[in-house]
Amino acid sequence: MATTLLASPDSATDASHGPRLDHKLHPAGPWVFFAVLLAGLVYAGYSIVSDTANVGEGLALGTFAFLALALLIALGFEFVNGFHDTANAVATVIYTHSLPAPVAVVWSGCCNLLGVLLSSGAVAYTIVTLLPVDLILHVGSNAGFAMIFALLFAAVLWNLGTWYVGLPNSSSHALIGSVLGVGFANQLIASGTGGTSGVDWSQAFNVFKGLFFSPLMGFFGALALLWVMKRVIRNPKLYSEPEGQTPPPPGIRALLIGTCTAVSFFHGSNDGQKGMGLIMLILIGCAPTAYALNRTMPERDMPAFVQTANQAAGAFRAHAGDSPGGSVEAARTTLTTALRARDVASPQVFGAIDTLSRDVSQRIEGYGTLQKVPAAATPNLRNDMYLALDTIKLAVKDKDKAAKTFAPAELKAINSYATNLEHGTRYIPYWVKIIVAIALGLGTMIGWKRIVVTVGERIGKTHLTYGMGAAAEIVAAATIAGADFIAVPVSTTHILTSGVAGASVANGAGLQIATLRNMALAWVLTLPAAMALSGGLYWLMLTLFGLSHHV
Repeated sequence: MATTLLASPDSATDASHGPRLDHKLHPAGPWVFFAVLLAGLVYAGYSIVSDTANVGEGLALGTFAFLALALLIALGFEFVNGFHDTANAVATVIYTHSLPAPVAVVWSGCCNLLGVLLSSGAVAYTIVTLLPVDLILHVGSNAGFAMIFALLFAAVLWNLGTWYVGLPNSSSHALIGSVLGVGFANQLIASGTGGTSGVDWSQAFNVFKGLFFSPLMGFFGALALLWVMKRVIRNPKLYSEPEGQTPPPPGIRALLIGTCTAVSFFHGSNDGQKGMGLIMLILIGCAPTAYALNRTMPERDMPAFVQTANQAAGAFRAHAGDSPGGSVEAARTTLTTALRARDVASPQVFGAIDTLSRDVSQRIEGYGTLQKVPAAATPNLRNDMYLALDTIKLAVKDKDKAAKTFAPAELKAINSYATNLEHGTRYIPYWVKIIVAIALGLGTMIGWKRIVVTVGERIGKTHLTYGMGAAAEIVAAATIAGADFIAVPVSTTHILTSGVAGASVANGAGLQIATLRNMALAWVLTLPAAMALSGGLYWLMLTLFGLSHHV
């Protein structure tokens, strides 16, 4: 399948107007491809064994096999994501003859890999928090594992189906739809038709806004940019179609390669994080002692952690009125119920945060560091920290309302405590970044032809010009970078294809309505289709294997 990797240097170039897409495979290509793939899998296995051994949590053979299967499926999603989305970055440089197809695809794969390695990880947990509270807290339960497999299978199947027909579908839409489908199905099974409160619809709405507006930004941004370029940069070559197989002038070629590099890098930085979040759910479920807490936090940070926890607890106690915090178990129940209902602005909830936060600080102070938390205590401590963090974030989400409730000093203490909780529970080991980078990077090097042809030939009615390609990719790279900054998942596919359409309009070229109709249909259908597919698979797994949805 590695049909582009290390293409033979003596591949002939034909004289047709379109790009050469049938380069022969270099004999070393498959060996390099599979060697890197095998090295990544071996590295992942070694890292898991090493991490669990370091905390005294040996994995049984069955658990290790289950974990390996789940990780393979998660990495498979990133692999499919890679070859599904490659065309977004390379279509413009291929169709303008700035780079030969094999070089463009390998270069894009390397830039995707680098983008994953340098990503922050914030987008990963933006997607994870769409899941119901119960499933996140008990991801190692039967329902938790059924959830993981259902949403992974649904996202991969939808991506493969749309790739097969050459449709530029969004991997982000597919994954987010799958996550929401599992959450919605879990609530229907648990509580009937009214049980939708477990899905964080406010968080989902924020994600939907990013998915909806980013293609519009791509279309109108590329349209406006090309319009401005035509009036500021008076180089007619920039707005001309390629002449045969001749590469563009050096300056224009450098511009197009630069935009391809930027889109590839930011695609990796945004899309790679989606797989990281899923892998962390799997690791927490199968090996909680090693991965449920960030054991890399230095011991010197613990006194400040304890201090901010006590200060934040005091701030919430000051606004709890006469509501007692109750026992730790009662506080957990109160916060879980409040998070399900998305209603935390009550004295009872504030009292519960006070109780749970003081208990968390006492336990951490007693252990001295997260690294010394024993295996038996890890799941409870992680869940309590997660409950406190998500309740606090919801309590201060509305900045105006929070400012009226809490004094500035109290807000400062609460936000500092939330930051420490986040560092303690939401982290990504570097080896996870590496294997996701390998999966996404290698995925970009295969299966790219179908969608490259769609992006390069079937959006506008005329051949892609240098300026059109540059405008579309500059806007796409900037939009994805902005989404990374605010930790919002977006669709590289829809941003770039919309940008090509906008640039085509600005260039006076017509649009191929049939292709745009199919792309819009995929855009509209992906979320509900992925939701239905993952929800159905989740219900099927619970039914066939006799599992309970209760956690």
